[in-house]
Amino acid sequence: MIAIRQERHADHDAREALLDRAYGDVRFTKTSQRLREDRLPSTGLSFVATEKGRVVGSVRLWDVSAGPSRPALLLGPLAVSPEHQCKGIGGKLMKHAIAAARMRGHGSILLVGDAPYYGRFGFSAEKTGLLWMPGPYQQDRLLALELRAGALDGARGMIGATGRLAPKPELGALVAAASNGAVKSPTPRAA
Repeated sequence: MIAIRQERHADHDAREALLDRAYGDVRFTKTSQRLREDRLPSTGLSFVATEKGRVVGSVRLWDVSAGPSRPALLLGPLAVSPEHQCKGIGGKLMKHAIAAARMRGHGSILLVGDAPYYGRFGFSAEKTGLLWMPGPYQQDRLLALELRAGALDGARGMIGATGRLAPKPELGALVAAASNGAVKSPTPRAA
C-alpha cells in the first residue's frame, strides 16, 4: 500500500537516488534547478510516497516570486520510481502537495512541465505569458495553478528564488569527517 507523508531528513539519500534514476544528471542542468539551488523547500511542503517503508515517489514545493513582490510556489521535481510508474502515485503526490499548499495559505503554484499531464490538476499557461525563467525553458511548458482566485492577475517579470537558504556545512566538520572517511563525494552539479 502506498502512503504519502511529509519528507524526513532520513529520506534524503533515498530521494536523491530516486531523482537520479528518474532524471539522471540532466536534472542539475534544468532552469528550475537554478531556482532551487542552495535553498530549502517551502516549510511543510516536501512529500514522499512510500511502499513498505521504501521511498517510491517525491515532490517538493519551493518559495519563489512570480515577478516583483508576488509570492508563489515552484513545484518540482515530481518523481516516481520507474517500477512504480503508471500506478497513480504521481497524481496522489500532486493532489497532496496542492492541498497542503492551499491549507498553508499559498496563492499559486508554478511549474515547468507537460500541459496534458498537469492540466488535469488545474495547471495551465493562461497566466504565465508575461512571466519568464532565469534561463532556457519552453514558454508553453511554464504552467500555473491559482490556489486563490486572482493570485496571478497581472503577474509579469522574472521568476526568482525567495526561499530560505540551505545551511552551509562547517568547514572544520567537513575536514574532520573526510579524514575519518565519513564524507561521500559531492553530488555533481552543472555549471
